[in-house]
Amino acid sequence: MNEAVFSGTAFVRGEAAGEVISSDVELSFWGGVDPVTGEVIDRHHPLSGRILTGKILAIPGGRGSCSGSGVILELLLNGKGPAAMVVERADDILTLGVVIAEEVFGQSIPVVILDPKDFRRVRAARHARVDGARVACAERPEDLGALSGDRGPAAPPASRMELTQADRAFLDGAHGKAAQVAMNIVLRMAELQGADRLIDVTQAHIDGCIYTGPGSLRFAQRLRDWGGRVVVPTTLNSISVDHRRWRAQGIDPAFGEPASQLGDAYVDMGARPTFTCAPYLLDSAPARGEQIVWAESNAVVYANSVLGARTMKYPDYLDICIALTGRAPLAGCHVESGRRAALRIDLPALEGLDDSFYPLIGYHVGLLAANRIPVIVGLEKASPSQDDLKAFGAAFATTSSAPMFHIVGVTPEAATVEEATGGTAVPALDVGIEDLARSWSELDNAQDASVDLVSLGNPHFSVRECETLAALCRGRVKHKDVTLVVTCGRATYDRAREAGILAELERFGVQIVTDTCWCMIIEPVIPPHARTIMTNSGKYAHYGPGLTGRRFHFGSLEDCVAAAATGIADGRRPSWLQAQ
Repeated sequence: MNEAVFSGTAFVRGEAAGEVISSDVELSFWGGVDPVTGEVIDRHHPLSGRILTGKILAIPGGRGSCSGSGVILELLLNGKGPAAMVVERADDILTLGVVIAEEVFGQSIPVVILDPKDFRRVRAARHARVDGARVACAERPEDLGALSGDRGPAAPPASRMELTQADRAFLDGAHGKAAQVAMNIVLRMAELQGADRLIDVTQAHIDGCIYTGPGSLRFAQRLRDWGGRVVVPTTLNSISVDHRRWRAQGIDPAFGEPASQLGDAYVDMGARPTFTCAPYLLDSAPARGEQIVWAESNAVVYANSVLGARTMKYPDYLDICIALTGRAPLAGCHVESGRRAALRIDLPALEGLDDSFYPLIGYHVGLLAANRIPVIVGLEKASPSQDDLKAFGAAFATTSSAPMFHIVGVTPEAATVEEATGGTAVPALDVGIEDLARSWSELDNAQDASVDLVSLGNPHFSVRECETLAALCRGRVKHKDVTLVVTCGRATYDRAREAGILAELERFGVQIVTDTCWCMIIEPVIPPHARTIMTNSGKYAHYGPGLTGRRFHFGSLEDCVAAAATGIADGRRPSWLQAQ
């Protein structure tokens, strides 16, 4: 038989066989895979258009949104998921969705990590069989013999952990079933992360309130009905609808009702109805060195990189489990060694930068970094604003699985390259104008110059961005056939309204949507007739084509306002992107 057999580490045990579907590019399940059909919808990914259902999925790991775990849960509960996942490195987001399906709903698939060399052999094969921690691959299914791998249950998570008496009380059910299940899930993920003990956290931000399908609602309601209550101050991410106005916006109740109920379930467990993907704009934003549990990829990256707080890139559902117990694994960015840069990226000398530079460079750096924390050199004199760093971090978190970045002379833990790397020599990459031009073409890919919708606020707009937008709109008239929508959090909305900014924006024709964000917005907020969307968000320019089926233009905020006034994207690239 032409068969090769490899042994790895099984983070979720089981048995499966099938055709291999593989890529050497990481995949974000949120915005990258349709939870209803199992199709890869990330139009920038090599697997675009492929169906994962029943396949042995071999990818290096995940990337992008923390909500990927929610999509995996939906796929498994509706029978559209892969038969197994074989990866090159431990991945919280990919694994957690399977762990939740197993712990709460009794369904799972195998998840096995292989040595990179063995992983490449499996990725190149046409068929594979997974059994416990062993993976066999061959060109023909009939060449796969029966494996005899260890399919027994893994050792209890607590057996290799240093637990306090309070931890054991949670695990023994002293605080109710929801907290007991939550602690068991926390400990399973701590094993994956290599932690040997847990730490206290001061606050949580929940991303699992995004409605990915019936499974996300069932999970939250089950925890609530089991008596779940958060034990640390907890904020909520954007939900999938404007909680107060979705009916008036014409959202189909078949979607609006469960999406709204999901937010309610988390509020019932004691979370604040902040409903923003930019919790760093709230008064409760953490201080440098504060140990927190935040999910939502852009928020995690901003908290670690810009605020200097400490959180891992927590997947959806692990966030609420930690909020219910107040305990998180001591691993990753919670410890000093997990925050060091492993890659240096040198940028070209550029002048006259506008706000489109930061989402573009974040997007490009994320592609280069993959799962490595980068330190960026070349922006020491650029003085990026907090909004610039917000845009950079969101785009970076879209194409990278790394939980943070450093920018020399800008972010708090990178006064020098040596400080960011801990004095260790790391690989270096140079970025040229031609590299950035290629990434611009990926984001700005619409062939038709016309613009039907201008999308702003991914991540949520700040008050300062509202002020800038109002200044750009002043003295102009919006084109009658163009819709311009801004998303922001409730706190920002209230401050901008009190300052009179909203009234000025509304006179121009800007529509303000709160509580939700562009990665969840559907028709009719996106006008059904709209075929081309323009945005200043690198994150939405990446995810949008797959999520909406529309073509996208990308540009600065000023470019977006010009398109709203004329109905045309002029296609001119910024001066700093021209050949030097």
